[in-house]
Amino acid sequence: MKRIVTLASGQFGDMSLETLCPLAKEMGFEGLELATHAHFDVQKALSDPTYVPYVLGLLKDNGLQCLALSAHLSGQCVCDQWDERLDTFAPAPLAGQPEAIRLWAIQEMKDTAKAAHMMGIHIVTGFTGSPIWARWYSYPQTSPKMIDEGFRLVYDNWTPIFDVFDEYQVKFALEVHPTEIAFDYYTTERLLELFGHRPTLGLNFDPSHLLWQGIDEVGFVRNFSSHIYHVHMKDVKMNTDGKGGLLGSFLPFGDTRRAWDFVSVGHGNVDFDGIVRELNRCGYCGPLSVEWEDSGMDRKYGATESCQYVKKMNFTPSSIAFDSALKTD
Repeated sequence: MKRIVTLASGQFGDMSLETLCPLAKEMGFEGLELATHAHFDVQKALSDPTYVPYVLGLLKDNGLQCLALSAHLSGQCVCDQWDERLDTFAPAPLAGQPEAIRLWAIQEMKDTAKAAHMMGIHIVTGFTGSPIWARWYSYPQTSPKMIDEGFRLVYDNWTPIFDVFDEYQVKFALEVHPTEIAFDYYTTERLLELFGHRPTLGLNFDPSHLLWQGIDEVGFVRNFSSHIYHVHMKDVKMNTDGKGGLLGSFLPFGDTRRAWDFVSVGHGNVDFDGIVRELNRCGYCGPLSVEWEDSGMDRKYGATESCQYVKKMNFTPSSIAFDSALKTD
């Protein structure tokens, strides 16, 4: 079972693609999950006939593949409740205009499906945003009607986007994540049911966002195995000392007082062995994409070490039972 190990490019957005490609190869990666906000220009792909061949050529020259585009930032803008933070995710002229940002995001996601098709890519990873995330704690009281309306708004906004995805034979892999409409087990279950288990919508499985919430990351793979279209290999370290709360205490990532923090793969508490065994069981053959996020470690060192760790964990299932040799005719 061959699964390539790729690097999510978003955390290297301060580098050009021309700089990142040879670095990724040097660090041991076999491909890139190209972020549309950093290393893949969707609109240029649609307007400039030389752009996609250039990107594909650059990847090939460095011995890299691209099996997924990441559209996390534009996807977030489709359904999020606007505040000034969204202004940094959308084109600068749209700053402070919630409806204009939303309409831009919807069109950008449709165009991303077209651009992915042009690249020969069948998976786009990303976020959906959530109009009701701020209501997760029911005070002031949150009524069931408010939650129903939030899920319905996501359905109404994303259905025409998914129609375009279907037209271009591209699937959307939602990263289950705080601030998204699906952020844990039950909200994921509800979202998939809302869309009638439409094949267009699947999951970008990232265990780091589940573990700190108290969700069994291995069981999540087992229960949603048929919906996993892409995998992020990212770790989280639990540092519960009775002082830091699970909500983060407004402490920045990298602060050792946090109750949990994203760390380089293999330095936290995620059960990657169990995850790989479940991926083997369900026959997942897509990329294992390292989303490197560790504010306490040098980036190149950490990403290189993470790549090596994931390759070591990327084992194939056995074709025989271990005790078969003990049997006699």
